[in-house]
Amino acid sequence: MRHLFLALFSSLALALVGCGDSSQQDGQQSDTAGQQTWKFAIEEIEGSVQHQYATEFAKRIEERSNGRISVTVYPYGQLGTSSQLTELAQLGQIQFAMASPGHLGSVIPEVQLFSQHFLFSDDETVNHKVLTSNQPLYDTLGAAYREKNLHLLGIFQEGWMAWTANKAIESPADFEGLKIRTMNSPLLIKAYELYGANPTTMAYSEVYSGLQLNMIDAQVNPVFAIEEMSFYEVQSHLVQGRHLPFIATVVSNPQFFDGLPEPDRKMVMDVKRELDGMIFDFQRELNAKRMDIIREEGDIAITSLSEEQRAAFREASLPIRDEYRKLAGERGDTLLKIVTSAIAAAESEDGQQ
Repeated sequence: MRHLFLALFSSLALALVGCGDSSQQDGQQSDTAGQQTWKFAIEEIEGSVQHQYATEFAKRIEERSNGRISVTVYPYGQLGTSSQLTELAQLGQIQFAMASPGHLGSVIPEVQLFSQHFLFSDDETVNHKVLTSNQPLYDTLGAAYREKNLHLLGIFQEGWMAWTANKAIESPADFEGLKIRTMNSPLLIKAYELYGANPTTMAYSEVYSGLQLNMIDAQVNPVFAIEEMSFYEVQSHLVQGRHLPFIATVVSNPQFFDGLPEPDRKMVMDVKRELDGMIFDFQRELNAKRMDIIREEGDIAITSLSEEQRAAFREASLPIRDEYRKLAGERGDTLLKIVTSAIAAAESEDGQQ
């Protein structure tokens, strides 16, 4: 019934935002004067990293187009679940959406590259360089997106994932039997199975009540999300393992994007490149502020894994690489080589400076 309600709500919301248009193509609103309204749906609530990205995107597009184009941002829940937002982008009913690998991995196996524990550098600036500017990564992964009728515009990190639970977590053994909420990504599920946990998928909006009612024992999210969704209120421990950055991808409907006049396509890509640096700085500041709030307002033990403890988790997670190759095939193997070599090169370059 909940899924049916969300589907009906999504259809109603899209119908309402389309009311009053004299013409529509690919879900964008326009009138006889050439004014356009683009729709941008995100997977998070107002005040989040994705919301900052989308609202800044809207502001800059409106300014660059001299008001000819306006962008309406839809926070999480207004047009449905994450999977439904992806479907709306594929159908061309919205022009832009956030599509995190956690749910997209079941549709595009290759994107589960971003769900592998301890694949990325410990240095966020290294990961930033690789995720925003490595053209072979965009070309190869972009081809997989296109096959599912999505155009890959951007990739950015939203901060390190952190675990919360009602017990201390210091080794993989501490996950034994723990029912932890994860996104519906086969590789994320496999990672926690390797630690001995019982991974459970659950809608983001249901996690707080799931923790409160002991339907789940733990969850994993970036710090800003843990604070804004108040997960720290119903957990006793927050553990920073730096095992995985939370990565989001920005997608567009390919028919819409390809059909844009060249100046408008260039405008979109110019804004995207500007936002790469802006959102990196924003997420670091936001996560630091939100951690301060958790420390000040919460009654939760906050710990960080030592390098020795992280090494034990890294060793336990290594079979994920082979699992990824099985799921994503030859293209997945290529992506794995692209990212690992790019990270090594970026770390070496940083070390020489």
